[in-house]
Amino acid sequence: MDFTEVELSADDAAFQRDLRAFLGGLVTAEVRLRDRQTGDNFDEGVHLALGARGFLEKEYRTGSDGGFTRIQRRIWDLERRRAHVPWVTWGTTVMVAKAVAAFGKPELVDEVLPRVFDGTARMCLGYTEPEGGSDVATCKTRAVRDGDQWVINGSKMFTTGAHNCRYVFLLTNSDPDAPKHKSLSMFLVPLDTPGIEIQGIRTVDGDRTNIVYYTDVRVDEKYLLGEANNGWTVLRGPLDAEHGAAPTEADGLSDVSIMAHQAGVMAAAVDAVAALVGHADAAGRRMVDDGAVAYRLGRSAARLEASLSTPSIFGRVAQAQTMRDIAPDLMDLAGAASVLPVDTDGAADNGASEYAFRFAPLFGIYGGTLEVFRNMIAQHVLGLGKPNYSPPR
Repeated sequence: MDFTEVELSADDAAFQRDLRAFLGGLVTAEVRLRDRQTGDNFDEGVHLALGARGFLEKEYRTGSDGGFTRIQRRIWDLERRRAHVPWVTWGTTVMVAKAVAAFGKPELVDEVLPRVFDGTARMCLGYTEPEGGSDVATCKTRAVRDGDQWVINGSKMFTTGAHNCRYVFLLTNSDPDAPKHKSLSMFLVPLDTPGIEIQGIRTVDGDRTNIVYYTDVRVDEKYLLGEANNGWTVLRGPLDAEHGAAPTEADGLSDVSIMAHQAGVMAAAVDAVAALVGHADAAGRRMVDDGAVAYRLGRSAARLEASLSTPSIFGRVAQAQTMRDIAPDLMDLAGAASVLPVDTDGAADNGASEYAFRFAPLFGIYGGTLEVFRNMIAQHVLGLGKPNYSPPR
């Protein structure tokens, strides 16, 4: 592993200073509090301000196409996390925007991309169904051609950000008699189309996601991405990006693994509990001086560091599993008051370990469950066969 530090040029150092000042003034305490209260992981004022400064377009484009340079992109990622910019909705938007650019009809691209760049058009993912689990290819939401329109009926689960978005990247079944990977069609559906109902759902960590119902929703042919029944080709790019199967640059400026930013919750909890047990009471005693406490804290810190150093999709599994394993230990070390959530009077570590405990199950689901990622590793890395879920004879 290369631990070489990057020497910033004068221009890059100035970019970092200016960006830190801009984000520090933009993402206020009120923004962060509102984000915790709503669970949206989105703030429209922040998003529009980023679009107005050109940052969304630079994030979307490559360095050779007018986007951030590789150094600037790393600075951008780190400073954005440092400032706690609500970001989930842009994460889905940029994945979908690339698919629209690759497979959308010219009039749709012209309609969508400028609004993506100025922040007025956000996009969410319509993959999972209430009974479908992580196998999105078992899609039952139907799309039926009717002249120059399509009629869509069905429902989607975990459509995070739908209530703040303009479009949904919708997976449908357009030929139920065909094999499952040859029966799919992808649409970019405007969410203000009649027949769409969005219902909010709260997850255990306080985030908001949605179930979305589609009842006789009519969309024009221009919203079909790629060819009918060839939706798997359209879907593969965003899925690969979400799963970490897309190639990354070899310059060491990317995250070690996908979704590593989510592990920041775990790192914050370890730091908060370490500060708590290292604090001396009035008698000069520290909890960490107890060998059992020191051992358990050290084990949690070591597992954290090991997971953060694990690359690619392996790191995605290691980090999520580690958070599940060490969060209960951290709460136990922090004591009974660790059950109090963030910003609550008397919370042992200001709710850091309690939030990690609630977030851990979700971290193992976002972008695909740990079981799905373990199967991907088994099949595509280790060369093992597909799992057999049929009941024993």
